[in-house]
Amino acid sequence: MKRALSAVAALVAMVAVVAGCGTGGPESIVDKDTLVIAVRSDLPYVGFRKPDGSFDGFDVDVARYVAGKLGKDFTLVPVLAADREKVLVDGRADMVVATYTISQDRKATVLFAGPYHISYQDILTRRDDPIGNVRELAGRKICEVRGANAAQRVVEERKVAAEVVPFADYQACLAGLKNRQVDAVTTNDVILAGLAMQDGSGLRLSNARFNEQRSGIGLPRGDVPGCEAVNRAITDMYQDGTAAKLLHTWFDASGLDLSTIAVPQFEGCS
Repeated sequence: MKRALSAVAALVAMVAVVAGCGTGGPESIVDKDTLVIAVRSDLPYVGFRKPDGSFDGFDVDVARYVAGKLGKDFTLVPVLAADREKVLVDGRADMVVATYTISQDRKATVLFAGPYHISYQDILTRRDDPIGNVRELAGRKICEVRGANAAQRVVEERKVAAEVVPFADYQACLAGLKNRQVDAVTTNDVILAGLAMQDGSGLRLSNARFNEQRSGIGLPRGDVPGCEAVNRAITDMYQDGTAAKLLHTWFDASGLDLSTIAVPQFEGCS
């Protein structure tokens, strides 16, 4: 009898091991008590670090809302554009809420929930050198923040022969625009609106509205339960009016078109 029980126990243990190996995925965020959420620290009105060291902005408020809906405590950590994949792959963050545009190449590395916001690519210029549309970037120098893909999308997708000039972050980009190292900054309209509002020197947003930008919440690959839970939280955020409230709070003064705010069509979690 003892021998039979031992055999059964060994079989159960073996099945458990095989099952665990078969998942091959990371621990889901739904199973964690505390989440580490990476947010931008360099984008005014979107994700920025205040003098006291705390974070604020539209994306930061989205991160807080989602964590609350998941019933999780959380810690916010800063991340720049170039490091968004790295912090997820290395396990330094459980989620990334950082103007993280969903793309096929990024999907090969991380899993995206959402998108939680649909914006458009736009162009920021000096007041004395207006650029009205993406075609007028031909022959111009445009800023590229390392780790972002907006400038390359102008060249590769729109086939505009602009000269791409790399900078470490958007603050350096903005300085480059003002001191005439570049002629334009192009990226998500919410990023540009925040930069222009913070700067206050009269920089001009073109309202060109090209290349839909689907900002998603980055998760480690394989965390399908976590992705589905985050999508439910994003749906709630739109249905209970929080998304509209946050967008108007942060961007009403920017001139962005906020007349239509609806739940975005999700990418799916597979």
